[in-house]
Amino acid sequence: MKSNFPKGRGTGNRPDNLYEKNRFVREHAEGMDLDETEQRLTTEYLMVSSKTAISTNDSPDIPLSSSVNPYQGCEHGCIYCYARNSHTYWGYDAGLGFESKILVKKDIVSSLRREFEKKRYKPNPIMLSGNTDCYQPAERKFKLTAKILELCLEFCHPVSIITKNGLIERDLPTLKLLAEKRLVHVYFSINHLDPGLKRILEPRTATARKKIELIRTFSEQGIPCGIMVAPLIPGINTEAMPEIIRQAAAAGARKAGYTVVRLNGQLKELFQEWLEVHFPDRKHKVMHQIESLHAGHSNDTEWGRRIKGDGILADSIAGLFRASVRKHLKGEKMPAFDLDIFKGNGQLNLF
Repeated sequence: MKSNFPKGRGTGNRPDNLYEKNRFVREHAEGMDLDETEQRLTTEYLMVSSKTAISTNDSPDIPLSSSVNPYQGCEHGCIYCYARNSHTYWGYDAGLGFESKILVKKDIVSSLRREFEKKRYKPNPIMLSGNTDCYQPAERKFKLTAKILELCLEFCHPVSIITKNGLIERDLPTLKLLAEKRLVHVYFSINHLDPGLKRILEPRTATARKKIELIRTFSEQGIPCGIMVAPLIPGINTEAMPEIIRQAAAAGARKAGYTVVRLNGQLKELFQEWLEVHFPDRKHKVMHQIESLHAGHSNDTEWGRRIKGDGILADSIAGLFRASVRKHLKGEKMPAFDLDIFKGNGQLNLF
């Protein structure tokens, strides 16, 4: 199957928005208007306001309950990204729309400041980002993540970051100051070591080599780093997990975690097309193995199982992960956050 994916994009598909009544179709190929996938695709940044800066969740399988997401949509183009589905709530599609229509929360820094200044606010670690990558290409232009980190430093507020982008290196001075106060954890998402796989699985992310180099640089500067080997996709990247953990640990990583892929909502349609384009010979095998992790379904919302899977294959992945951690990260852990130095309203909380 020939790929119609625009260069540097994870998909060439624009699935219908399930919340929209009207649908646009191309009935006549000889029409004057070019199909959107045939046009040169450029990224559009759309300014929006945020009702609240901090999003909360009560999911028992997510370690932090509070997150800040300066951007909605993500130009990284990772085909498996669960955040694709959320883009439909804004009136866009989970395919190319997710990768090219980026919502920029222009007032999120001032909104977060107001949260920190509330008299009854209690400082729990916030996650940057719980939805889309806070260091995606838009950050180079808008610098919202950099300003959020500066705000966290000003208020002595703890923050945990997860990213796939090397742009985080720009903020090393701020991260170092946060680390000196035990206010930051940095996680790099690494799920492969093959640059060729990166180009089709996560088109606009940093290479694994770059992220491991950053772990070494950050660790030498006293910034605690961990990795998420996520998501693991049977038949695509699971075999790389032990070596990823080994290299990350050798570079200074203190902790590792993992998740398995799940294909909720329109992800299944997008992912199956991706397999047909890039791995047609193993499409059915990969899909069957994914379904074996989730009680026979690709779509999974059950706590615990949606993250780690269940069954024989899930047990095998979990065993491989535990063995790798015992061998390479035994005794290592991330430092505890200091929650006692938060400066609410600009003053130290003494009581």
